[in-house]
Amino acid sequence: MYTLLLVIIYLAFISLGLPDSLLGSAWPTLHLEMNVPISYLGIITMIISGCTILSSLSSAFLNRKLGTRIVTLVSVFLTAVALFGFSFSNKFWMLIIFAIPYGLGAGAIDAALNNYVALHYRAKHMSWLHCFWGIGAIVSPFIMSYSLVNFNWSIGYRIVGVIQLVIAFILLISLPLWKVNNKQDEAIVQNNIGLFKALKIKGVIFLLIGFFAYCALEATAMSWASTFFVEIKAISEERAALFASLFYIGMTFSRFISGFISDKLGDHKMILSGIIIAAIGIIFLFIPSSEILAIIGFIVLGIGCGPIYPSIIHSTPFNFGKENSGAIIGVQMASAYIGSTFMSPLFGYLARLFGFNLMPVYLLIFLVLSMIMLELTFYLTKKKQTKNDE
Repeated sequence: MYTLLLVIIYLAFISLGLPDSLLGSAWPTLHLEMNVPISYLGIITMIISGCTILSSLSSAFLNRKLGTRIVTLVSVFLTAVALFGFSFSNKFWMLIIFAIPYGLGAGAIDAALNNYVALHYRAKHMSWLHCFWGIGAIVSPFIMSYSLVNFNWSIGYRIVGVIQLVIAFILLISLPLWKVNNKQDEAIVQNNIGLFKALKIKGVIFLLIGFFAYCALEATAMSWASTFFVEIKAISEERAALFASLFYIGMTFSRFISGFISDKLGDHKMILSGIIIAAIGIIFLFIPSSEILAIIGFIVLGIGCGPIYPSIIHSTPFNFGKENSGAIIGVQMASAYIGSTFMSPLFGYLARLFGFNLMPVYLLIFLVLSMIMLELTFYLTKKKQTKNDE
């Protein structure tokens, strides 16, 4: 029963990843049909991100009132409704409307499931959880590509919408499985603190800044790798698009491998190891006029980034207490989305002013900031735990 529930949670995280790369795949065709500028993609993504941040901040409250299983089920249904809404939209304002449930569903399920796995499962399962998110995000562009070749973009959205509904139905019939951790969950919920009290806990602010910085690095690498290859390495746009996926593939592969070693090393060592490997990848990007080294750099950077995100999340209940993890992880998710939403466009603006040679510098700044803040977090929480033991 315990293992079967974990499989259901993995399935739910695939559903979280499925919509994430769908809009970008469809937009080159979609914006022409909507008769809007290509830059209007930013409007949709900002609305989705804003709603995601809002639902992440509300996740602790929702979990207390409804429980993780209901929050997960409703979130998947919300994203399914949004996907079908997108598929039937023929005006830009309709996309704006359906972007709201799209974002609300994503933020709630992300925070709820991350907290649930951090509380009830070992570190390896957190790594594999995020690996399954990667599977969902990898599959959806292929679905959209198939639909564009054989049908149209709306069919791609409907296919993914149907998959979401199937996952939602599986979640619905599996609701009794969640009772396996009911007693422990009830005890945690009774002692759970609110959002504002969580922010006052010593070390939480450093954790949020560190997580913000990491997600800023990750989003920038994902969004601008292709342009970096075109502008700095002078390769074709077609090859650049292929190379841009190397970071993502490296990260997903790394999360799969991390699952086999994370329980032995522990979250802190996994984070430090990831930061060191990521720093090596960024150093490769500093080397001029070498396409091969840049390719290696993005792969190594992705491998380094792989264990950082899941290990930060998994360490939260241990560092701050199980009763505080729901509220803190909700804020962590919000800080993650703020970092990925705003820092990647900021790099685009700076690159236009100073050139794309700035990219490795920009990535390194956020990596160093993340390392300093996370080390401070572990130092303060370890110090507090030592005092409590005395």
